[in-house]
Amino acid sequence: MNSKITLAPVKGTKDYLPDEQVIREWITDNIKEIFKLYGYRPIETAILDYWEVGASKYAGGDEILNETYKLRDRGGRDLILRYELTFKLAKLIGMYPNLRMPFKRYEIGKVFRDGPVKTGRFREFTQCDVDVIGSDSMAVDAELMKMAFDVFKKLGLDVYIQINNKKLQFGLFMECGIDKHMLVPAALSLDKLVKFGKETVIEEMKDKGINEESINKLFNILEKVESLPNEDRIDKIGDYVKNNSLGMQGVNEVKDFLKFCKAYGIKEDVVFLPSLARGLGYYTGMVWEVYLKETDNVKSSLAAGGRWDDMIKNFLNSERNFPATGITFGLDVIYEAIKEKGLEHIKQVKNPQVYIIPIETLAKCLETASALRNERISCDVAFDKKLSKALDYANKEHIPYVLIIGIEEMEKNKVKLKDMDSGKEELMSVDTVIEYLTKKLKS
Repeated sequence: MNSKITLAPVKGTKDYLPDEQVIREWITDNIKEIFKLYGYRPIETAILDYWEVGASKYAGGDEILNETYKLRDRGGRDLILRYELTFKLAKLIGMYPNLRMPFKRYEIGKVFRDGPVKTGRFREFTQCDVDVIGSDSMAVDAELMKMAFDVFKKLGLDVYIQINNKKLQFGLFMECGIDKHMLVPAALSLDKLVKFGKETVIEEMKDKGINEESINKLFNILEKVESLPNEDRIDKIGDYVKNNSLGMQGVNEVKDFLKFCKAYGIKEDVVFLPSLARGLGYYTGMVWEVYLKETDNVKSSLAAGGRWDDMIKNFLNSERNFPATGITFGLDVIYEAIKEKGLEHIKQVKNPQVYIIPIETLAKCLETASALRNERISCDVAFDKKLSKALDYANKEHIPYVLIIGIEEMEKNKVKLKDMDSGKEELMSVDTVIEYLTKKLKS
């Protein structure tokens, strides 16, 4: 029997044609530029790992296991597809614990999750991570926020950042009478408050066994501080957790964090949200999520992260502390956000920039193409197309300039430069073309 092969991508995955991929590469190029500006250095980790590493309670923990891809190799070893980059970094530090600290790295790579598919969220997606290992200063966390604003400014996106602190949150839970073993389940429920509303969260908390008196006390506090400015909100919560050492440690960390944000000039668009938890259980202190200010379709966070001070220590089963903090930028959801904005600000993303059309002068065109490429001007040659079809191709591919080289032009040691936007044509030498295009393409 003949069976028809399914050519469509697997649900939750996507193939990117040049028009899309050139924009994605433009995004990552700009992100890398900012990462390097802040002193981060690149690494690359393997996509495959042992199941026990990725499934460890010190990595993603139980919350991520239902979204992982598990497989077995020919040797009978249970393996896991990389579902994020943070636990891979923790493993790397575990393997090389004598790296100079603080260790600032970035990594851009594919990760895989067998989770729900929605706009901007896929089962195979690219993360762009930066992390700092070896410092517990809130100034480092604030610098990550400044860097995030710089990244999105460069990408032409207007964003704000929601922040919280897990110590503060857990201290508040304990003051409301929530048992210690229910702190993480309570946080995961409360994290849904903005998206699903109070009633949904209360019902979920009750289903988890959290008593109604504690839930009512918690929401009474949250409603009292909801409309207050950042500092007043933090001070008010500080009043409620003043007898809880963990909660007060969190309050003080948030105050230090905002003090450093103010020094960076970014305090206005940093919003303290006491319900924010982040989904993964390894976060220990500050957490944050970055959102587009005005959007119709992109509801997911564009970037997110937090402080994860205990993971490496636990991986190593060591007494040595490895404080860590970081942020991940989601390439796919950023791409969706830029697409929603209309892509107007990416006019410079054109490749090639010049299309060279030979009219019985192919050898001369190849020589000209080499001269342009030597000056970092991207170009292509119309090897097999006649003039009309070549011009039509250049127009449809949005190539801004065309060089036409026929026998007459070659005898004059000239080429004909055509501006595809204006339609203007001009004879000039190759050297003059290079000088002209270098100026035009940089402007």
